[in-house]
Amino acid sequence: MQETLARWQFAFTSVNHFFFVPVTIGLAVLTAMLQTSWYRRRTPEYLRLTRFFGTLLVINVAIGVVTGLVQEFEFGMNWSAYSRLVGNIFGAPLAMEGLAAFFLESTFLGLWLFGWDRLSRRVHLATIWLVALGSVLSAAFIMAANSWMQHPVGYVMVNGKPQLNDIWALFTNPVFVWGYTKVVLAAIVTGAAVMLAVSAWQLRRGGDRAVFTIPARLSLAVLVPAILLTMLVGDELGVVEATYQPMKIAAAEAQWTTCQPCSFSLFQIGGGNNDQTPTEIIAIPHLLSLLATNHWNGKVIGLNPLQQQYTKQFGPGYYVPDVFIQYWGMRVMAYLALIVTLVGLWGLILARRKKLATSRLFLWSATWLVVLPFLMNTAGWLLTESGRQPWIVQGIMLTKNGLSPSVSTTYLVISLTVFVLLYGTLGTVDLLLMLRYSRKQLEPPAAEQDADTPVPAMQY
Repeated sequence: MQETLARWQFAFTSVNHFFFVPVTIGLAVLTAMLQTSWYRRRTPEYLRLTRFFGTLLVINVAIGVVTGLVQEFEFGMNWSAYSRLVGNIFGAPLAMEGLAAFFLESTFLGLWLFGWDRLSRRVHLATIWLVALGSVLSAAFIMAANSWMQHPVGYVMVNGKPQLNDIWALFTNPVFVWGYTKVVLAAIVTGAAVMLAVSAWQLRRGGDRAVFTIPARLSLAVLVPAILLTMLVGDELGVVEATYQPMKIAAAEAQWTTCQPCSFSLFQIGGGNNDQTPTEIIAIPHLLSLLATNHWNGKVIGLNPLQQQYTKQFGPGYYVPDVFIQYWGMRVMAYLALIVTLVGLWGLILARRKKLATSRLFLWSATWLVVLPFLMNTAGWLLTESGRQPWIVQGIMLTKNGLSPSVSTTYLVISLTVFVLLYGTLGTVDLLLMLRYSRKQLEPPAAEQDADTPVPAMQY
């Protein structure tokens, strides 16, 4: 019972925190692109847009930081056995994230926010790019730690404990390289979807058409290649995971027996942990082989043979993850990514025909499209983390063995309830603030100034 509650608590806080992370990374990059255009062109529209979307970025960072603090305490309070065993490895990238990336991001965000009328335009432009760099580096260190849990590398066993002996291996881990690339691309997709949704809402409601067409076109130009690259990188990540975590890939297709070649079912009934005979609805031949091995006739080992293999290797136990989560997590990502791609291409066609600001059907669709990247990101994390179970560190430590020995059911129930209420409140506040400021009119254009004169400070 304690293990289930502790997992639910960490999953809840992690998923909620990751609602904010991709928005921060994506909006930081896009805001920096807008400010760069203003710096180069000197047109007031780009300045107004930079400050408009920069306000949304600041709101998201301010609340998102709070949601991430809890997780570090959970490692010590709920998962102390895990922390004692692998803390000397897992803690290294987390310390780097806090001491380097987070301080870089927060320091330069403050300089960007309060430096409009104090810094030269060139220096001020550099601060927003450093904010973007800091957010990307934060993700890198966190992903390095998580990827080590998926595929442990760069360590030796000393007195029964893994000890880091090659920190560079953490950052060349194939799971990290492809997983981190996918996270950054997914974040850019999310940020572009947020910018597109805000721009589309403004255009639908009579906002300045000449101005809000600019971020709508920019977000589409970023969104389409980013989502296409995300799918390509995700495919390669699947090949890597099939090598190091074959259970995860077999579960993603509910493949209980070994197959060669292997088809990919678009939809199926059954196939879960208690039903090993699914009814496939439309199966695409060879597609699973391509996704898992990059070969037309590649072999995918089934869940039952892997269960037998793991039992012999690690001892008695049930090593099959939740097949329902794996199967549908994969499909939620894939199908929603296809919808995002189609809507993005539709928008690019309208932009080329100069009808982007007048197509009310597209503007309505683009406004609601913003929900899909958050669903995709959540499905991706469920796929990643649930697929590792029952391991907390693949091949080294089972999740049930990582729990704090003294943690009680009562404590977990109370703390989980508090976190649900707290995170629900923070999420509601963030959503209301984002909606309020995204619906405001742009600030009036500033008077023309020479290139070296700082612009006025932002007003809230």
